[in-house]
Amino acid sequence: MTTPMGERIRERRKARQLTLDQLADKAECSKSYIWELENKTPPRPSADKLAAIASVLGTTVDVLIGTPINSTDDLAPEDKVFFRKFSGLDADKQQTMRRMLDLWDDE
Repeated sequence: MTTPMGERIRERRKARQLTLDQLADKAECSKSYIWELENKTPPRPSADKLAAIASVLGTTVDVLIGTPINSTDDLAPEDKVFFRKFSGLDADKQQTMRRMLDLWDDE
């Protein structure tokens, strides 16, 4: 039986078109470890390995484990609109936006 965290990992892995082997290689852990996170109840992930997996999947540990994201109450209205639009994009478009931000951040 899968867990919400396992589902989130699987969904993000598939959205990035990664196999279990590919994610395991990129996150420097074993295929069986990824499989256990996606399928076992309850998972007992290592914080370091979960951080590596989150990085490969382009997300955060908080998102994977289901910790609510901080409130956006202190954001300007246009930023709230941006985040709402971003949340509505499909996974590929969100990834494109993240890459664009990374490129700008490197300047």
